Amino acid sequence: MELKIGLVDSPRELSVTSSADQADVEGQIVSAIESGDATVTFEDERGMRFVVRTDRINYVELGTSSQRTVGFGGA
Repeated sequence: MELKIGLVDSPRELSVTSSADQADVEGQIVSAIESGDATVTFEDERGMRFVVRTDRINYVELGTSSQRTVGFGGA
């Protein structure tokens, strides 16, 4: 799943490709913001961890969980 996070006062967005379920990630973000947690942590497919301050999150875009086709497989 493709996860894009827009940050306050930043012209670029953080883009993470995760194997986590879309509903789980959304729940994690909403829970962190509502409970007043200072940070929320994401992990990508390669095991890299991203820690984001919840007060700096401007928007979150959650992509689909479908696999991309490579080459001529989708033709």
